[in-house]
Amino acid sequence: MVLENKLNITDQAELARQEEKISKKKAKEMFETGYLNSLEAGTFETLKKIHKYLFEDIYDFVGKLRKVNIAKGNFRFASLSYLEEAIKNIEKMPQSTFDELIEKYVEMNIAHPFREGNRRSTRIWLDLILKKELNVVVDWSKVDKTDYLLAMERSSIKDVEIKELLKKNLTDKINDREVYMKGIDNSYLYEGYLTFKIDEL
Repeated sequence: MVLENKLNITDQAELARQEEKISKKKAKEMFETGYLNSLEAGTFETLKKIHKYLFEDIYDFVGKLRKVNIAKGNFRFASLSYLEEAIKNIEKMPQSTFDELIEKYVEMNIAHPFREGNRRSTRIWLDLILKKELNVVVDWSKVDKTDYLLAMERSSIKDVEIKELLKKNLTDKINDREVYMKGIDNSYLYEGYLTFKIDEL
Protein backbone atom coordinates (compact mmCIF):
# COMPACT_ATOMS: atom_id res chain seq x y z
CA MET A 1 0.00 0.00 0.00
CA VAL A 2 1.37 3.40 -1.01
CA LEU A 3 0.78 6.16 1.52
CA GLU A 4 -1.35 9.04 0.30
CA ASN A 5 1.00 11.87 -0.56
CA LYS A 6 1.07 15.44 -1.85
CA LEU A 7 3.12 14.36 -4.87
CA ASN A 8 0.30 12.10 -6.12
CA ILE A 9 2.78 9.24 -6.54
CA THR A 10 1.23 5.76 -6.69
CA ASP A 11 4.41 3.70 -7.05
CA GLN A 12 6.09 2.77 -3.74
CA ALA A 13 9.64 2.77 -5.10
CA GLU A 14 9.21 6.19 -6.69
CA LEU A 15 7.64 7.59 -3.52
CA ALA A 16 10.58 6.30 -1.43
CA ARG A 17 13.01 7.88 -3.90
CA GLN A 18 11.29 11.28 -3.85
CA GLU A 19 10.82 11.16 -0.09
CA GLU A 20 14.54 10.56 0.37
CA LYS A 21 15.52 13.35 -2.03
CA ILE A 22 13.16 15.98 -0.62
CA SER A 23 13.63 15.19 3.07
CA LYS A 24 17.41 15.14 2.73
CA LYS A 25 17.33 18.61 1.20
CA LYS A 26 15.19 19.73 4.12
CA ALA A 27 17.53 18.10 6.66
CA LYS A 28 20.46 19.94 5.10
CA GLU A 29 18.51 23.20 5.19
CA MET A 30 17.50 22.65 8.81
CA PHE A 31 21.18 22.43 9.79
CA GLU A 32 22.53 25.23 7.59
CA THR A 33 19.90 27.83 8.53
CA GLY A 34 20.39 27.20 12.26
CA TYR A 35 16.74 26.18 12.65
CA LEU A 36 17.68 22.94 14.40
CA ASN A 37 19.75 24.71 17.05
CA SER A 38 16.83 27.04 17.82
CA LEU A 39 14.68 24.13 19.05
CA GLU A 40 14.29 23.04 22.66
CA ALA A 41 16.02 19.72 23.38
CA GLY A 42 14.00 16.68 24.43
CA THR A 43 10.39 17.77 23.99
CA PHE A 44 7.79 16.08 21.84
CA GLU A 45 6.96 19.50 20.39
CA THR A 46 10.51 19.64 19.02
CA LEU A 47 10.22 16.15 17.54
CA LYS A 48 6.99 17.23 15.82
CA LYS A 49 8.73 20.31 14.41
CA ILE A 50 11.62 18.20 13.07
CA HIS A 51 9.20 15.71 11.50
CA LYS A 52 7.13 18.51 9.96
CA TYR A 53 10.21 20.26 8.56
CA LEU A 54 11.51 17.09 6.91
CA PHE A 55 8.28 15.78 5.40
CA GLU A 56 5.84 18.68 5.03
CA ASP A 57 6.25 18.78 1.24
CA ILE A 58 5.35 15.09 0.97
CA TYR A 59 2.62 14.20 3.49
CA ASP A 60 -0.38 15.87 5.12
CA PHE A 61 0.06 13.99 8.41
CA VAL A 62 3.39 15.59 9.34
CA GLY A 63 3.83 16.44 13.00
CA LYS A 64 0.59 14.65 13.89
CA LEU A 65 0.13 11.49 15.95
CA ARG A 66 -0.58 8.42 13.86
CA LYS A 67 -4.15 7.13 13.77
CA VAL A 68 -3.31 3.47 13.15
CA ASN A 69 -1.42 0.72 14.96
CA ILE A 70 1.87 -0.11 13.26
CA ALA A 71 4.46 -2.89 13.40
CA LYS A 72 7.79 -3.69 11.78
CA GLY A 73 8.56 -7.37 11.37
CA ASN A 74 7.51 -9.07 14.59
CA PHE A 75 7.72 -5.87 16.64
CA ARG A 76 4.57 -3.89 17.40
CA PHE A 77 5.03 -0.27 18.36
CA ALA A 78 2.99 1.40 21.12
CA SER A 79 -0.73 0.74 20.85
CA LEU A 80 -2.82 3.62 19.58
CA SER A 81 -4.91 3.56 22.75
CA TYR A 82 -1.79 4.16 24.85
CA LEU A 83 0.16 6.46 22.51
CA GLU A 84 -0.75 9.85 23.98
CA GLU A 85 -0.07 8.65 27.52
CA ALA A 86 3.25 7.13 26.40
CA ILE A 87 4.36 10.45 24.90
CA LYS A 88 3.48 12.33 28.11
CA ASN A 89 5.54 9.84 30.14
CA ILE A 90 8.49 10.12 27.76
CA GLU A 91 8.46 13.91 28.06
CA LYS A 92 8.80 13.57 31.84
CA MET A 93 11.87 11.34 31.56
CA PRO A 94 15.15 12.91 32.74
CA GLN A 95 17.88 13.72 30.21
CA SER A 96 20.93 14.84 32.16
CA THR A 97 23.13 11.75 31.64
CA PHE A 98 24.00 9.64 28.60
CA ASP A 99 22.10 6.63 29.96
CA GLU A 100 18.99 8.73 30.62
CA LEU A 101 19.14 10.18 27.12
CA ILE A 102 19.35 6.79 25.42
CA GLU A 103 16.53 5.45 27.58
CA LYS A 104 14.39 8.38 26.41
CA TYR A 105 15.39 7.71 22.78
CA VAL A 106 14.51 4.02 23.10
CA GLU A 107 11.08 4.84 24.56
CA MET A 108 10.36 7.33 21.77
CA ASN A 109 11.29 4.68 19.22
CA ILE A 110 8.87 2.24 20.87
CA ALA A 111 6.16 4.94 20.77
CA HIS A 112 6.79 5.55 17.05
CA PRO A 113 4.38 8.51 17.10
CA PHE A 114 4.12 9.23 13.37
CA ARG A 115 2.75 7.29 10.42
CA GLU A 116 6.09 7.48 8.57
CA GLY A 117 9.56 8.97 9.10
CA ASN A 118 9.93 8.14 12.80
CA ARG A 119 13.49 6.83 12.91
CA ARG A 120 14.92 9.62 10.80
CA SER A 121 13.23 12.33 12.84
CA THR A 122 14.04 10.70 16.18
CA ARG A 123 17.74 10.35 15.27
CA ILE A 124 18.03 14.09 14.71
CA TRP A 125 16.02 14.68 17.91
CA LEU A 126 18.45 12.47 19.89
CA ASP A 127 21.52 14.26 18.56
CA LEU A 128 20.00 17.62 19.46
CA ILE A 129 19.54 16.47 23.07
CA LEU A 130 23.05 15.01 23.23
CA LYS A 131 24.46 18.23 21.80
CA LYS A 132 22.66 20.56 24.20
CA GLU A 133 22.96 18.41 27.33
CA LEU A 134 26.37 16.72 26.96
CA ASN A 135 28.17 18.57 24.13
CA VAL A 136 28.48 15.41 22.03
CA VAL A 137 26.65 13.81 19.09
CA VAL A 138 26.68 10.32 17.58
CA ASP A 139 28.95 9.83 14.57
CA TRP A 140 26.39 7.66 12.79
CA SER A 141 28.78 6.90 9.93
CA LYS A 142 30.73 4.69 12.37
CA VAL A 143 27.69 2.83 13.71
CA ASP A 144 27.33 -0.57 12.04
CA LYS A 145 23.88 -0.96 10.47
CA THR A 146 23.31 -4.58 11.49
CA ASP A 147 24.53 -4.03 15.06
CA TYR A 148 22.31 -0.98 15.38
CA LEU A 149 19.15 -2.65 14.06
CA LEU A 150 19.63 -5.70 16.28
CA ALA A 151 20.35 -3.54 19.33
CA MET A 152 17.26 -1.42 18.69
CA GLU A 153 15.08 -4.52 18.24
CA ARG A 154 16.20 -5.76 21.64
CA SER A 155 16.21 -2.36 23.34
CA SER A 156 12.63 -2.59 24.58
CA ILE A 157 13.72 -5.55 26.74
CA LYS A 158 17.35 -4.65 27.39
CA ASP A 159 18.97 -1.35 26.37
CA VAL A 160 22.59 -2.18 27.33
CA GLU A 161 23.58 -3.02 23.73
CA ILE A 162 22.30 0.19 22.16
CA LYS A 163 23.90 2.25 24.94
CA GLU A 164 27.29 0.60 24.41
CA LEU A 165 27.07 0.84 20.62
CA LEU A 166 26.24 4.55 20.59
CA LYS A 167 28.56 5.47 23.46
CA LYS A 168 31.65 4.20 21.64
CA ASN A 169 30.73 6.29 18.59
CA LEU A 170 30.22 9.66 20.26
CA THR A 171 32.11 12.69 19.00
CA ASP A 172 32.57 16.21 20.32
CA LYS A 173 32.31 17.60 16.76
CA ILE A 174 28.85 18.92 17.57
CA ASN A 175 28.76 21.60 14.88
CA ASP A 176 30.60 19.64 12.20
CA ARG A 177 28.68 19.77 8.94
CA GLU A 178 30.25 16.56 7.61
CA VAL A 179 29.33 14.55 10.73
CA TYR A 180 25.73 15.75 10.42
CA MET A 181 25.49 15.06 6.68
CA LYS A 182 26.97 11.55 6.99
CA GLY A 183 24.51 10.87 9.79
CA ILE A 184 21.56 11.79 7.57
CA ASP A 185 22.87 9.56 4.76
CA ASN A 186 23.34 6.71 7.21
CA SER A 187 19.80 7.02 8.53
CA TYR A 188 18.52 6.30 5.02
CA LEU A 189 20.98 3.47 4.60
CA TYR A 190 19.58 1.89 7.78
CA GLU A 191 16.07 2.22 6.35
CA GLY A 192 17.17 0.04 3.44
CA TYR A 193 17.89 2.57 0.69
CA LEU A 194 20.45 5.22 -0.17
CA THR A 195 19.91 6.79 -3.56
CA PHE A 196 21.20 10.33 -3.07
CA LYS A 197 24.13 11.60 -1.05
CA ILE A 198 22.86 14.59 0.92
CA ASP A 199 25.73 16.84 -0.13
CA GLU A 200 25.04 16.17 -3.80
CA LEU A 201 21.50 17.54 -3.60
